[in-house]
Amino acid sequence: MLWVKAFHLLFIISWFAGLFYLPRIYVNLAQADNDQVYASLLGMAERLFRFMTPLAVLGIVFGLWLYLGYGLGRAQGWMHAKLALVLGLAGYHLHCKRVLDRCRQRSNQRSHTYYRWYNELPVVLLLLILSLVVVRPF
Repeated sequence: MLWVKAFHLLFIISWFAGLFYLPRIYVNLAQADNDQVYASLLGMAERLFRFMTPLAVLGIVFGLWLYLGYGLGRAQGWMHAKLALVLGLAGYHLHCKRVLDRCRQRSNQRSHTYYRWYNELPVVLLLLILSLVVVRPF
């Protein structure tokens, strides 16, 4: 079980690294006024999204393995709350794809300030998830 947990943590940490950086690229895309810079940033965002998506899938798979295979947290309130937050995190990941598609089509209507705030959501989710896992309040 410890190897499964180690891989779960590795993939989740890597996924979060991408979730922290991708919206920062969106900030720069919203500010870019040069086509060459915009194309470069867009390429970075696309490659990062393609890299972080398998990490997300693997992180969730290993987490489900811990939950379903080993019963870790089963029938405990903190785990149910964590799973709900992970669903929200997956939704955020998918929304990042929608933003990327809009940037690719140059139909983004949001400002760099919006993306600076948008970038804070995974930080909040990480804080809540870590608090649930470590403290296990219910």
